Amino acid sequence: MPDKVKRNICLTIEYDGTNYCGWQVQNHSKSVSTSSPSIQATIESALRKILQEKIKLIASGRTDAGVHALGQVANFHTRSKLPLERIQKALNSLLSRDISIIKIEVVADDFHSRFSAKSKLYRYTILARPHHSAFLKNQVYFMPFPIDVLLMQKEARALLGRHNFKAFQATQKKERNPFKTIKRVKIVKSADLLTIDIEADGFLYNMVRNIVGTLVEIGRGRRAPGSLKKILLSKDRKLAGPNAPARGLALLKVKY
Repeated sequence: MPDKVKRNICLTIEYDGTNYCGWQVQNHSKSVSTSSPSIQATIESALRKILQEKIKLIASGRTDAGVHALGQVANFHTRSKLPLERIQKALNSLLSRDISIIKIEVVADDFHSRFSAKSKLYRYTILARPHHSAFLKNQVYFMPFPIDVLLMQKEARALLGRHNFKAFQATQKKERNPFKTIKRVKIVKSADLLTIDIEADGFLYNMVRNIVGTLVEIGRGRRAPGSLKKILLSKDRKLAGPNAPARGLALLKVKY
């Protein structure tokens, strides 16, 4: 059957990344445990059973082990004429409860989940109170220390715009283009939860978690005001804060 009859199907996916090695297994990374399945492989396996053909999912981006998503986007091409509603229902019946297909649609042939994206929005959540949560332990970064939210908000303004974010890139990853444009940074404290939303046209590996780790140190008074801007301009990862835990991070939305 000719390729022109293939449909390009787009999935919007919600998942709890706690029990997974990430969206895709990184075979070259010794830090990733191959004993845990990947989100991609799990969904592809279910699609093969439903559609009876080999499927390759293209995601908007790879999330690390333990990172969650409320709006991950992935597309695939298929010759199957099975109705979308049946594919979605079958997927959700086969997948475990920590992965859910919340939307399915046919998109243009040239749509690419990664390259067609205009921006991505991530949220990092911190539980800022003296005692931990038994229910949120896999979704938040527990912070039992006082933290200056107003100072964090002020410092975060330095991130807005197009910059070289090499200072917030994982040391083991060297991407060709470290320049990214951050469109929005929103830091809000509501009751015990502190959320940090960052929207950008792209992200370097571990960029959000490294930014959060630095902001937390600033909020705890471990760094002087103005530190974040200096770190950004230095392009030196050694000057930035620690990598915040993966469990507090979630991909909220991909914009096209």
